[in-house]
Amino acid sequence: MIIIFIFFLGLSLLVSWRFKSKVNKYSQISLVQDLSGAEIAEKMLRENGIYDVKVQTTEGQLSDHYNPLDKTVNLSRDVFYGRNVTAAAVAAHECGHAVQHAIAYPYLKFRSAMVPVQNASAKVMNIIILVMMFGGFLLAKSFPFELVITTLIACQSVITVFALVTLPVEFDASKRALAWLTTKGVVQSNEHGMAKDALNWAAMTYVVAALSAVATLLYYVMMLTGRRD
Repeated sequence: MIIIFIFFLGLSLLVSWRFKSKVNKYSQISLVQDLSGAEIAEKMLRENGIYDVKVQTTEGQLSDHYNPLDKTVNLSRDVFYGRNVTAAAVAAHECGHAVQHAIAYPYLKFRSAMVPVQNASAKVMNIIILVMMFGGFLLAKSFPFELVITTLIACQSVITVFALVTLPVEFDASKRALAWLTTKGVVQSNEHGMAKDALNWAAMTYVVAALSAVATLLYYVMMLTGRRD
């Protein structure tokens, strides 16, 4: 388990570093159209017939997200005010999620429905792992080993499904963003390639998270089957 953790932690840090370097690089390249991220977001929403979603700023770096509960596109200050390739790509991507919500994109609906279950599963897993690390003898005396591992498998299964469902949601949002940016002339041909590159590396962070979730689940399953054998 430690080897799996170290491997995916290293891979995650590498991909995250690469993504951030791309973001920083393309933040230095101004758009020919000279539109801010906020203006691009508003334009994309309107042209997709969406008028009930608010575009607003949020604190932090790379904290951009779409909130389906209150229908807000939340952009970090660099993206909200930025007039560069990164700002355009990120703003359009988050609006891609708003479009998914508006058309009832099935994977987004399923992912949203899973959020409370996923959060509960993560909390249960954290409690079990902490007890195993600092009070394993108490856990062993109170609950059978197979029950503990089976619970971990059940919780990790939810987390894994959530991570896998996130992939089509993110890839589809990027596809919608790039298509709209290009067809509407918001980005030029050379800017399109840079926007696509940044969004591809953003997607890779989700791919690594999904692979890590699958590997962890398989590890727990092998623990259970190995114990039975």
